Amino acid sequence: MSKQVIIIGGGLSGLTLAYLLEKKGFEPTIIEASSRLGGRIQTVDGKLGTPLELGATWFSDSHQALLLLLEELGLKKYPQFTKGISLFQTDLHVPPQSFSVSESEAPSYRLVGGTEMLINTLKSRLVKTKIILNTQITRISLIDSSTLSVDASNVSFHCNKVIVCLPPQLASSIEFSFGLSSELQAIFPTVHTWMAGSIKFVLEYESPFWRKKGLSGMLYSHVDIISEMYDHTNYQESKFGFTGFLNSDTSELSQNERKSKVLKHVSGLFGNDALNPIAYFDKVWNDPFLVHGNIRPMRPHQNNGHPSLQKSYEMDKVYFCGTETSSEFSGYMEGAVRSANRVAGLIHL
Repeated sequence: MSKQVIIIGGGLSGLTLAYLLEKKGFEPTIIEASSRLGGRIQTVDGKLGTPLELGATWFSDSHQALLLLLEELGLKKYPQFTKGISLFQTDLHVPPQSFSVSESEAPSYRLVGGTEMLINTLKSRLVKTKIILNTQITRISLIDSSTLSVDASNVSFHCNKVIVCLPPQLASSIEFSFGLSSELQAIFPTVHTWMAGSIKFVLEYESPFWRKKGLSGMLYSHVDIISEMYDHTNYQESKFGFTGFLNSDTSELSQNERKSKVLKHVSGLFGNDALNPIAYFDKVWNDPFLVHGNIRPMRPHQNNGHPSLQKSYEMDKVYFCGTETSSEFSGYMEGAVRSANRVAGLIHL
């Protein structure tokens, strides 16, 4: 192999990039700091086997790069359930407002079997890629004019090209011994990381009691622990639940405390059937595999797709990839796939 390529980060962009590079004849290595692949895609199984999304979930007809990848991989989509009455809560002391979603409105889709099917399928297609987990890269340095050293605390790897598939804020935790441009170094900490600080929750139930009451399961609230909630029934309509986002101010509560508040909120609007879920999970997206240091307030998508993130460095030996580097659909799965497409097109044997 004339060029050794290392991909730092085993999320959707890193796995898609490895898949594309294999098709071009490369045998890349993915190095992931955590114990799992997927990044901000994480599906857990409920006690009844319901695929429950703690991470990225939805996509649309405008997400053409993702849709093409799903088609190539043989994965199927289905529309998010929205039929029935939805609720919008602006005051705890008055009944919520009711609304319905028009059937003519462009649908959001979910992946049959759960979003992690995309991660697992990509991994299964990687026949020449080496995957290394539980290894956090701390330093990238030049050995000579054509070789880089990619270093973790107790191991080093050599390569000719390295692609950093991490949120730029997290990439700032890596020491680049050769010194990147001052503009790029200044940009890193100012790039908004999508999902950082968010709290995703899921509930699993034996039956879709809300549908039997003519409710869609969709809820938006400005005044309680749940800020957004959606029906989370599977494609076969045999497994049932909710998913959504919690008020980020509740991140300091214990999971049991959040669960108690969630059940109180849902039962107050959907009835006592909501008090007895089969399973409850939530995830606060502030772990060290997503954010570096304290989460600072930023505008949504701030500096996503910045031109400095799309350049190559050190004579085309260092690249940056990932959804935050995409100039379109940054923060979404579509942005992750687009960024992988872009970088794959720049790297040749």
